[in-house]
Amino acid sequence: MYFELSEEHKLLRESAREFAKSLLEGVIERDEQAKFPFEQVQQMGELGFMGMMVSEAYGGAGMDTLAYAIAIEELSKVDASAGVIMSAHNSLVLYGLQEFGTEAQKEKYLKPLASGKKLGAFALSEPEAGSDATSQHSTAEDKGDHYLVNGIKNWITNGGNADIYLVIAQTHPEKQHRGINVLIIEKGMPGFTVGPKENKLGIRSSDTHSLSFNDVKVPKENRIGEDGFGFKFAMKTLDGGRIGIAAQALGIAAGAYQLALAYAKERKTFGKPISEHQAIQFKLADMEVEIEAARMLTYKAAWLKDQGKPFAKEAAMAKLLASEVAMKTTVEAVQIHGGYGYVKEYHVERMMRDAKITQIYEGTSEIQRLVIARDILK
Repeated sequence: MYFELSEEHKLLRESAREFAKSLLEGVIERDEQAKFPFEQVQQMGELGFMGMMVSEAYGGAGMDTLAYAIAIEELSKVDASAGVIMSAHNSLVLYGLQEFGTEAQKEKYLKPLASGKKLGAFALSEPEAGSDATSQHSTAEDKGDHYLVNGIKNWITNGGNADIYLVIAQTHPEKQHRGINVLIIEKGMPGFTVGPKENKLGIRSSDTHSLSFNDVKVPKENRIGEDGFGFKFAMKTLDGGRIGIAAQALGIAAGAYQLALAYAKERKTFGKPISEHQAIQFKLADMEVEIEAARMLTYKAAWLKDQGKPFAKEAAMAKLLASEVAMKTTVEAVQIHGGYGYVKEYHVERMMRDAKITQIYEGTSEIQRLVIARDILK
C-alpha cells in the first residue's frame, strides 16, 4: 500500500491551504451575522473549487474525489461554512448532473454551475422525512409534457442563494420508492418560493432554508434519468456526499487541533508551557491519533470511488468516525484553551458549534451505523 499523495494532490493541497488563509479574515463576523460569503464563493469558483470533479469539457477542473476531499479539509480547517457550501454544490448537485444528466442538461445547467457562475442546491429533506428518501410527501404530478410540483423541503444548504435546485418528489405513490423522480428547478419559476433563513447553532454563514412549491410547472426535459429514477439518484448522490461531510468534519477537527497545539505551547502555568504537563500531552496525542485515523478512512473512501469500486460502506465509516472525532476534538480544544476557548476570538468555540452538524446531515450517526451494518451482514 502506498500512502504518499501525488505531486498533483500536494499542489492542490497547498493551493487550498493558501486560499483558506484568506477565509480567516472576517470569519468571526460572518459567523455572528450569519452572512453568506459571496466574495469568497466567487473566488472559489475562479480557483476551480466549485467544479472540482466535473470534466474540463463542461467547465470543471477535471480532478478526482481525493482532490475534492483534500480541498474541503483545508477550507474547513478555517471556515466550515465555506466547506459545506462547496461540498453540497459539488457532490450533491454537480455529481448527479454529470453522471446522469442529458447532454442538453449538462450544457444548460452543468457548465455554469461547474464554473462557479451559478450555485446549486439539493432538495431531499422534508419536515417529516429528514434523510429518508423513501418518504417523499412532495409530489411531481405528470401532466404529459410537464410536471406540477407541490410540497415543502427543509434544511436545504445553499437554499437561499442557489440558482439551480435538484428536487426529489413522488410521481407514482403506488410504486413507493420506485415512483420517485428528480427534477431540475430554477429559481424564479412561478410558484417556487424560498422560506426564511434558519438561525443555526453552527455553520452560520452557510445559508439553510425551507423551500415551498405550489403548482410549479417543470418541463419534462428537466427530469434527470428515467421515470422513477429519483430514489436511486438520491442514494448514489448521498454516498458521495458522505465523503464530503467526512472531509469537512476532518478539517474542523484538524483546524481545532492545530489551534490547541499552538496555544498549549504558548500558554504557561506554574512557570512552564501547559504542553509540558502530561495531562495536556495525553489530550494532544489522542487528537493526533484520531484525526489521522479519520483522514485515512476519508481518503480511502475517496480513492475507492475514484477507482470505480464499491465505496458506500467506507463513506459511511468515514463520515461516522470523522464527525465523532470532530466533536470530541473541538470540545477538547476548548478545554485546553480554558476560559479563552469560550470566547469568539480564539475560534475554537465556533469550531465546536460547527462540528455538531457533521453528526447530523447526510444522515445521522445512527444512519451511518445502519448503512455499515447492512453491508457487513448481507
